[in-house]
Amino acid sequence: MLVLLPPSEGKATPGAGAPLDIGALSLPGLTGARRAVFEELVELCAADEGKAQEVLGLSDGLRSEIAKNAELRTAGTRPAGEIYTGVLYDALGAGSLDARARKLAERSLLVFSGLWGAVRLGDRIPSYRCSMGVKLPGLGALGAYWRAPMAEVMPQAAGDGLVLDLRSAAYATAWKPKGEVAGRTATVRVLQSKIVAGVEKRSVVSHFNKATKGRLVRDLLSAGLEPADPAELVEALRGLGYVVEAKAPAKRGAAWAIDVIVTEL
Repeated sequence: MLVLLPPSEGKATPGAGAPLDIGALSLPGLTGARRAVFEELVELCAADEGKAQEVLGLSDGLRSEIAKNAELRTAGTRPAGEIYTGVLYDALGAGSLDARARKLAERSLLVFSGLWGAVRLGDRIPSYRCSMGVKLPGLGALGAYWRAPMAEVMPQAAGDGLVLDLRSAAYATAWKPKGEVAGRTATVRVLQSKIVAGVEKRSVVSHFNKATKGRLVRDLLSAGLEPADPAELVEALRGLGYVVEAKAPAKRGAAWAIDVIVTEL
């Protein structure tokens, strides 16, 4: 099982550990592409704060993120599982998993990133600011930039089991499963169900979406479950108490669409 996650906009403070070693990160086939993004981002933020603020789409209240990016070469690092914060990661609670579940998380979870392409929870990275929606002056739009490098490494990373895609739309642009891999990929949408005037109404709500995705990943890990394909995932989630509606693809080589229905957080 491989679980694809988005990063978080908010991140923990830099660690006191050794500076970044790009070559030590998982998916070494991305090293060259990572270096290119890293160097352009650092140089941009060190040379022109105003331009960096525009490129990164930062408000005046977030201008301090520019100085942080400018110092990435020497900044301390922490495991990615500690760097990423926010609703999804709070619900996932990777730090409080037992040893078996933690080992499964480090093997199975892959966090997509505008700066790194993708990293595993144990990869040591500094705190940074660079979303997949950024368009760097030299490299261009990062969503498009990462497609070729990710296409080279992701089929092998996906292995031969389930690919559970929980990424947001911006991060899904960097890699789209194709062919045989797509056939064992499941995307998940979280819908909130409310009864209004006696009629059920369903809607997508961001907070419910992120929290539920984090919680269902935690539940799978804690139970030691590694579904082999989307059909097994549906059964596993139902066994864990989730209300699930699944839509098998109409043609081969397409991903499953799975709806998880919630009434409250």
